[in-house]
Amino acid sequence: MKKNVLIIGAGGVAKVVAHKCAQHNDELGRIAIASRNISKCQAIIDSVKAKGSLKEPADIKAFSLNAMDVEATKALIRETGSQIVINVGSAFLNMSVLRACIDTGVAYLDTAIHEEPGKICETPPWYGNYEWKHLEECKEKNITAILGVGFDPGVVNAYAALAQQQYFDRIDSIDILDVNAGSHGKYFATNFDPEINFREFTGQVWSWQNSQWTSNTMFEVKRTDDLPVVGAQNLYLTGHDEVHSLSKNLGVPNVRFWMSFGEHYINVFTVLKNLGLLSEQPVKTAEGLEVVPLKVVKAVLPDPSSLAPGYTGKTCIGDLVKGIKDGLPREVFIYNVADHEEAFAETDSQGISYTAGVPPVAAALLVARGEWDVQRMANVEELPAELFLKALDVMGLPTRIKDENGDRPWN
Repeated sequence: MKKNVLIIGAGGVAKVVAHKCAQHNDELGRIAIASRNISKCQAIIDSVKAKGSLKEPADIKAFSLNAMDVEATKALIRETGSQIVINVGSAFLNMSVLRACIDTGVAYLDTAIHEEPGKICETPPWYGNYEWKHLEECKEKNITAILGVGFDPGVVNAYAALAQQQYFDRIDSIDILDVNAGSHGKYFATNFDPEINFREFTGQVWSWQNSQWTSNTMFEVKRTDDLPVVGAQNLYLTGHDEVHSLSKNLGVPNVRFWMSFGEHYINVFTVLKNLGLLSEQPVKTAEGLEVVPLKVVKAVLPDPSSLAPGYTGKTCIGDLVKGIKDGLPREVFIYNVADHEEAFAETDSQGISYTAGVPPVAAALLVARGEWDVQRMANVEELPAELFLKALDVMGLPTRIKDENGDRPWN
C-alpha cells in the first residue's frame, strides 16, 4: 500500500489534483506540491484551505523544483516521503520525472505523452519513442507507472476498454469526440498550456485507419455530431496521445480523435500559423535576440488558470464505438458531461482543468489501495476499467452510455 503524494506542476490541472487529493487525504496521506514557481504552489494551497477541501486536518507543503533536474526531483521525493508522484507539469518533464520515480522506487502517474521542445507530432507510435522504452525496466524493478491518466488520454481509454469488455464482440471503430461548448469570454485563449495546445495542431494529424497509420493536416477532415447536452457540434480530425496506445493495445482497426473548434479559433490559429508565430524553432530578431515564436505567443495569451472565474457552459467528451454484438451491428456512445461553473465552485478551476485533474487522483487512490499498483508500466486501457470509472462516478466525473436502449448512467 502506497501513501503520500507529490504533485509536480502548479497550473490549473495541478490545482484540481491538489483539491481532490485533499478531499481524500485520509487514504492518500501527506500532500506536497512542487514547481519552478513556489508562489503558484502556495496559491493552490491557499485555494485548498479556502474551499475547506482537506478531509482530515493536515499541512500541504510547497517546494521550488526544477523537475528537469533528476537528482533534485529524487531528493524531493525522499524528503517528502512520497510514494506516489502525480506529474501534471509540462509534457517536457515526463522523462525526467519518470527517471526520478524509477530510481527512487515510487509510483509515477502523468496525463500526457512526453514531448521534446524541438519536435512536434512525432512518428507513431509516439509512446514508443519515449515512455515505452522503459517498459522492461519498470517490470524488472516493480515500478508502477501509469501513463496518460487524465481524461483524454485516460478516461477515454477506459471507455474503450469497457466497450471491448462489455458491449461488443467485435469493435470496428473507436471515434473519440472532445467537445468544449463553454465560453470564457476572452477574445482568444487556450484552455490549457498554449504551447502544448498549439503543438498538437501545427504538424501532421496521425490517426489509425484500416490498421495502419494515416496522415492528414489539421482542419482537413470535419464531421458534425449531435451530442448529449451540448447539441450539434463541428469536430475535426486531430492527432492525440490515446490513439498511439489504443491502436497497439486493443486490436481495433480504426481509432480516431476528433475535437470541436469554433470558426473564430480556426481563423486566429490559421493567421498565427501562416505568420510563423506557432513555430517551435528559434528565430533571431533584428536586435539579435533569439526567441521561439510559440513561446512569445504563449507569453501574451491569458494563463489558462485565469479563465476559470466566469467560465460558463459544459463539456462533452466520450467514445463513439461501432462494431458487432451477438451478430448484429451496434453503436454505443460512452461519455461524460462536465460543467465549468460547477468545477469552479468546487476547485476554483474551469471544466477542462477539472476533467484532466480528477482522473489522476482517482488513479492514485487505486494505487494507494493496491488495486492499480500493478508494478509495471501501463496505459489506462490495460488496467481494470470498472474500478476506475466507479471511482470517477463518486469523484465528480460520472460516466453515461447512449445506445439503442437509451441514454443512462453506465453503472
